[in-house]
Amino acid sequence: MNHPAILAQNRPKPLLTHDRATRSGRSVIMYVIMKPNPSYTPLGLHDHVHDHELELGRVDSMTSAEILVDGFMRVQEEVHAAVEGLSLEELTFRVDEEANSISWVIWHLTRVQDDHVADAFGLEQVWLRDGWQERFGLPFSPDAHGYGQSSNDVAEVRADKDILTGYYDAVHAQTIQQVEKLTDADLPRVVDQNWTPPVTLAVRLVSVISDDLQHVGQAAFVRGVVLRRRG
Repeated sequence: MNHPAILAQNRPKPLLTHDRATRSGRSVIMYVIMKPNPSYTPLGLHDHVHDHELELGRVDSMTSAEILVDGFMRVQEEVHAAVEGLSLEELTFRVDEEANSISWVIWHLTRVQDDHVADAFGLEQVWLRDGWQERFGLPFSPDAHGYGQSSNDVAEVRADKDILTGYYDAVHAQTIQQVEKLTDADLPRVVDQNWTPPVTLAVRLVSVISDDLQHVGQAAFVRGVVLRRRG
């Protein structure tokens, strides 16, 4: 049986590593772009970072867009890893009656990314545009994304691996299509006036990546519990 702790030992080095250097008395960060170990395949999947593989040994400052793309690529990889090989029963397993299932967590993080990215770039949500709302068949309002939902609502999300990754990959594709063409001049644009200070595009995208990684980490934890229960 492959436990997460064992799998983690074989993970490749990250695509980006950083080191601090000083220039004119100021601390700066230099990024070293590295190729993952090509022999490593997480849970039988292709390593998604190969889709935007960069030259080994290049040392310079990356663009903001490249850093953001790398962050979203990491989310996609971990979403696939969290659900791979699990049955519907395992995806909907809850540690206790008030806990979230893997199925709900992945649906929720994808809905938030879809909602926030679409709003930031003035696009229609993939959830509505491409018929994912109908495919999931959930008894929620069309704009529901999980915030404030009850334990009973969590139980309603019974999506299998294919529909979870299908929806995430569609949202991921729309996200990358927008993010990869950003320039630094685009990032200060205010996208949400409901906060003080107002939320810029840069802050919104970093917030989405942070939220996604927290949630996919929760899903990975529950996956570990599920795999241990297999015996």
